[in-house]
Amino acid sequence: MNKQLFKISLIFGLIFFTALLALAQNKKYVWKTGTSAGYTYKYITNDPAKARFYTLKNGLTVILSENKKEPRITSKIVVRAGSNTDPKEHTGLAHYLEHLLFKGTDKYGSLDWAKEQPLVQEIEDRYEEYNKTTDVATRKAMYKGIDSVSVLASKYAIANEYDKLMGAMGGQGTNAHTWVEETVYEEDIPASAVDQFLTVQAERFRNPVFRLFHTELEAVYEEKNESLDNDGWKIQQTMHSSLFPTHNYGQQSTIGTIAHLKNPSLKAIRKYYNDYYVPNNMAVIMVGDFKSDEMVKKIDQHMGYMKAAPVKAYLPVAEKPLAGPIVEDIYGPTSESLAIGYRIAANGTKEALMADLVAEILSNGKAGLLDLNLSQPQKVLQVGAYTRQYKDYGIFSIYAAPKEGQTLKEVKDLVLQQIELLKTGNFSEDLLKAIVANQKLSALNNIEDNASRGEDLMSDYIKSNTKNWGKEVSRIDDIAKMSKAEIVAFAKAFFADNYVVLNKYQGEGPQIEKVEKPPITAVETNAGSQSDFLKMVAKIPTERIAPKWLDFQKDIQHGKFGEAEIFAVKNTDNQLFRQYFQFEMGKWNSKLLPLAAAYLSFLSHDKKFYELACKFFLNVDNQVTTVGLTGLQENYGKAMQLLKEVLLNGQVDQAAFTAMKENLLKNRQNNKLNKGSMMQAMLSYAAYGKNNPYNFTLTDAEINNLKPEELIAVLRDLFSYKYNVIYYGPAGLPEYKVMLEKNHQLPTQFRAYPEAIAFKKVAQNENKVLFTDYNMVQADVSWYRNANQYAPAQEVTADLFNNYFGFGMGSVVFQTLRESKALAYSTSAVYGKPRKKEDQFYVTAFIGCQADKVDDAIKGMNTLLNDLPHNEKAFQSAKMSLSTQLETERIMEDRIIFSYIDAKRKGLDYDLRKDAYAAIPKISFQDIQKLHHDYFANQAYTYCIVGAQKNLPLSQLSNYGKVEQLSLETLFGY
Repeated sequence: MNKQLFKISLIFGLIFFTALLALAQNKKYVWKTGTSAGYTYKYITNDPAKARFYTLKNGLTVILSENKKEPRITSKIVVRAGSNTDPKEHTGLAHYLEHLLFKGTDKYGSLDWAKEQPLVQEIEDRYEEYNKTTDVATRKAMYKGIDSVSVLASKYAIANEYDKLMGAMGGQGTNAHTWVEETVYEEDIPASAVDQFLTVQAERFRNPVFRLFHTELEAVYEEKNESLDNDGWKIQQTMHSSLFPTHNYGQQSTIGTIAHLKNPSLKAIRKYYNDYYVPNNMAVIMVGDFKSDEMVKKIDQHMGYMKAAPVKAYLPVAEKPLAGPIVEDIYGPTSESLAIGYRIAANGTKEALMADLVAEILSNGKAGLLDLNLSQPQKVLQVGAYTRQYKDYGIFSIYAAPKEGQTLKEVKDLVLQQIELLKTGNFSEDLLKAIVANQKLSALNNIEDNASRGEDLMSDYIKSNTKNWGKEVSRIDDIAKMSKAEIVAFAKAFFADNYVVLNKYQGEGPQIEKVEKPPITAVETNAGSQSDFLKMVAKIPTERIAPKWLDFQKDIQHGKFGEAEIFAVKNTDNQLFRQYFQFEMGKWNSKLLPLAAAYLSFLSHDKKFYELACKFFLNVDNQVTTVGLTGLQENYGKAMQLLKEVLLNGQVDQAAFTAMKENLLKNRQNNKLNKGSMMQAMLSYAAYGKNNPYNFTLTDAEINNLKPEELIAVLRDLFSYKYNVIYYGPAGLPEYKVMLEKNHQLPTQFRAYPEAIAFKKVAQNENKVLFTDYNMVQADVSWYRNANQYAPAQEVTADLFNNYFGFGMGSVVFQTLRESKALAYSTSAVYGKPRKKEDQFYVTAFIGCQADKVDDAIKGMNTLLNDLPHNEKAFQSAKMSLSTQLETERIMEDRIIFSYIDAKRKGLDYDLRKDAYAAIPKISFQDIQKLHHDYFANQAYTYCIVGAQKNLPLSQLSNYGKVEQLSLETLFGY
């Protein structure tokens, strides 16, 4: 062993011994065993989530955490298998399988399984033969055969019946994801639908049928092609492969290689399912409104049929220490950036915990070394640090973006200088206390949320099989015990020349191979059909939950603060407060407002707020400006005084101002390299014409001529304009008003808002194509048209129409364009609702696809925009889903106040949901058909297309309407 390795081992040995000693002394969080209702479970004392950990007789892990705040339940069914356990010759397999678990079984998803089964088997056999064939001509002929048999099989398949089952019971957020060590199936259901839900899930995992495979395969191809256009994905993949040259973390991507995607094996997928989808390798995690004693019994009754089996664990060869620095260059169309990565030890180790803490010391967004020394003085355009932890190893990442004229090497040197400061202990002890206080604050916020609890429990199960939950619960306390000397010792050992540097350059790299579009015949979806299983589930008794509507007079405490109105809701759960000063003016009133907000973030006040465990922000949108302050109620007075100092007594900082202008100009140039920003700009152009809200901004010359005094004046004058005060916190209105009067001074009289520019939406009288050239594998296409003036009664019809027609996996648009025709990975179409009573509804649609599919995709969407398919069962399911959503929705905390303000902007003084709920049973299919006829069918649209002109010649685009190729200056206004 060399001296350096011996030194590191000695340091970590001492740290480990210290950790053991601390653990032995810490009796606050210990594992205990409980028994109730005939089931034994484990739990951690003083666990805020009060989670129970059961292991059923078949090895299935059940994790339950009760939360009675709303009558809904978050469910995550977790399999401890992902791309890490993909067979070497079939990468991407776990991800394929995730998609196929939505296709049904022999009991649902099929009209006639006896007739469908031999065709499904034939497709599987044909794919095996196809997989082994290399001759190009033979493969084409074989795929044509697969396509023809798939069309025959689809006549017996019911596409997306799983989504219909979930929608009918009021499920929301149906989703799943695959990552390196996990595949997770996620749902949010009404508390009354547990029996229906568990019946469906038990069947889902009993005997999944891999039907409609080749159209789903094409959706995965599209997902792969999307990743090829995503520079962030390239950076992530290269970081993994560089840090893990041996481990599957770096050697097997989740989506898989193009070669493997082109050669799928249904037999290999079935084997993978049989090997890993066994109860002793799975967990059912549920958080929400239930009784644990009852829930575990129900889960056991439904999932107890599953049989345990040995699971082959992935046993990696230990990675050798990095002989770095390792430098890789990446090219793509977006702006330049830098990423530096270090390898972290296994989950649950002291090193993993220390790495998390060190990431906070470097970058917490407010008071870290990178924040204070690089971000706030604007020595770089962007910078931050974070950790991503897996079971065997983790990744410590630092990302940064250069200023104008700055090289990536200069950025790297600045970042490494901050690491050296860390290693020499050049940071305050107070920072450690502030980190602990802020983590406690975050924990208080997260514990109230079902999704956050579920995410934490899921993560622990994946990484440690629940063994480390005690460490998760005690995490903040453990961090609080860490001394500065420990952190410095860790930093010296951890940060050496053992890192990866990724230089992301703007430009073209090696030619990207895309997954070519195979010839696919549209398959049947049988959207109007139902299996006997679906009918059976619908008959399972459920107790309807009584909806709760807001009473804006009773649920909100109304008060006056001079000319300002106060809207308050009491926090009865904890000692956190959230306060907002809201102004009915924004960017449309003054182009300087958003710039003043940007300047404010660089005037070195974030550290002080962070030390108070408080957060402050100034947000400016087109029509509303909000000053927000949140944190611990005990620090309210100090935080308000600091807010006053920041806004009213801010001083000119010429250096910060000069750097801000440079960075602002650089950010604006970077926006022109981002396809998402281009599409946003084009949609604004489609809605309002050439002069629109998106390009309503200062020119570069105007920015260069700005003076810091102008922005300081904007900040100082802000509270002279009329505002409303919003408060959610533990103080009642009288007590809060006293605190507010003590810490905040009103002007004698409010000033009138600067007159806002009046943007007028344009009428779409003829088909038109807006096109912007962007070097990408795929193409993004959006449709836009303005519709009728706002009418409150039409909101519920709009919601129901969107649920049925174009929003979600069960919608007509998704089923037709993705499930049947395999034209896209993502697609949607909605009747959009305006923000204010003076505004209009609007129609928008989207499809992202390969460039060679654009013509088919546009024709497919246009057919649906012109002709609304009638599926009465799907329509009734959409009605039931919307009703259940309204029954179980609980608007709480400060959202009560924001709901009231939103209603006022629409000219209402009551909760519109009550009217919507009463109207749903009366709405007929003819009502949404009329909406479609009046505002969708045979209308003129503006097509917004972002893609590579070499793949989309203007002569082709002219088939859809008159083409206007927009320059970036026209789109962005600079």
